[in-house]
Amino acid sequence: MRDTLVIANWKMNGSRADNARWVETFNAKAPSLSSRCVVCAPFVYLSDLVNTLSIDVGAENVADEVQGAYTGEVSAEMLADIGVKWTIVGHSERRTLYGETDEGVAKKCARLVSANLRPILCVGETLEERKSGKTAEVVLRQLDAVLKVVSPKDLGAIAYEPVWAIGTGLTATPEEAQAVHAQLRARVAEVDDVAAQTLSILYGGSVKPANAATLFAMPDIDGGLIGGAALNPNDFLSIAQACPAR
Repeated sequence: MRDTLVIANWKMNGSRADNARWVETFNAKAPSLSSRCVVCAPFVYLSDLVNTLSIDVGAENVADEVQGAYTGEVSAEMLADIGVKWTIVGHSERRTLYGETDEGVAKKCARLVSANLRPILCVGETLEERKSGKTAEVVLRQLDAVLKVVSPKDLGAIAYEPVWAIGTGLTATPEEAQAVHAQLRARVAEVDDVAAQTLSILYGGSVKPANAATLFAMPDIDGGLIGGAALNPNDFLSIAQACPAR
């Protein structure tokens, strides 16, 4: 049995006042949710959220080193120290804007696992790669780099986020997303079949209350990694409510 999981990725948004209002709205309705939820937020707000949210809190990035002269970086151990449970790694914005490589993402995943945090591994292809028929090649390459250094049972989740659908209003059809999710699960099964059956594989890329239910109805889509819609607590709650109990 796999958990249905809905994760908010606030990105570089929020303020203490806005966050407090978000938490108040969410906490009031959270007991009615059947799916598991996590909020990933900027580093500066994590302690506040750990102390006020009724669900797990995650970070949006992590350093690939333990400690030392790495000005501006935040280690996995620091995140664990303040009560963070999850961390996003390999988001396409990190890969595209900051030059993160498959190997660097894998190193970050290993650091998280060593600190007993759950990695949320993002994979996804660009529009050019999709048009060239390279979707499977790209996402499996990104996954394989991590599976070389991290056991599947130690992954918190995989999030398939087609780069062309993030923040664009475009969304893969449920059938298109399902096909990629099935390929990802099959690759994990080659390493650990038991873990493949319990690992949550999420869809991200312009998920909204209006399309969440049809996406989440697919057999290998276990929830979502939600960007823009997660900034509105009622929209995020609606998306979480669209997750079927499994």
